[in-house]
Amino acid sequence: MTIKDILIRVLLAALVGGIIGYERENKNRPAGFRTHILVCLGATVVSMIQLYDIEYTIKLVQGSTELSNVLKADVGRLGAQVITGIGFIGAGTIIHEKGSVKGLTTAASLWTVGCIGLAVGKGYYSLSIISALSVICVLEFLKKFENAFREKCTIVRFQVDYNDKELSVTGITHYFQENGIKIKNIEFFLEDDVKGQGSSLYTVSLPRRAHREEIIMELRRNSGIDSVEIL
Repeated sequence: MTIKDILIRVLLAALVGGIIGYERENKNRPAGFRTHILVCLGATVVSMIQLYDIEYTIKLVQGSTELSNVLKADVGRLGAQVITGIGFIGAGTIIHEKGSVKGLTTAASLWTVGCIGLAVGKGYYSLSIISALSVICVLEFLKKFENAFREKCTIVRFQVDYNDKELSVTGITHYFQENGIKIKNIEFFLEDDVKGQGSSLYTVSLPRRAHREEIIMELRRNSGIDSVEIL
């Protein structure tokens, strides 16, 4: 492998990781620009190490044929370890907070970037570029499709942060009853250090023509509520 090959693969890995990481950075995700570049670069380096090992093994066998039955090169061993290892990094980007799970898409993008890095390191440029473009399309353009799909879903989860539990519960319950919104489940997350303050997670069934933004605005008008968001 020449210096030119190494430079092309390293630069392409940084470019691919950077583009995907930039999209995640704009969404303010826990793993962003530099993290994706480093993961892709690391996977690329491992791939090139694997290729160097194979070339070295071939040279040894060519120089001494009796070693052909002794020396073996496993072309997939290091790559498999990289894919497994990236799973631990991805797990660190997944956040479980107040009944909701966030960061799954970022974890998946990290894992995919690592796989693309392996392809870059092995010199599969067409595969690497097409895969990177596909990831960008999924992250950027299919988000609108996902949002449209969620809009049609009648089961919605609202997270409510309040400064007065009794007042907020009364106001929310009254509003839901008036507007035909059925409460499926309520979870409370109390803050022990400040009396009356905390958060709650409402799982509700909305009427077909209900507008989520209007519901959020109406709930925020309650004096006991600090903020409302959809999970």
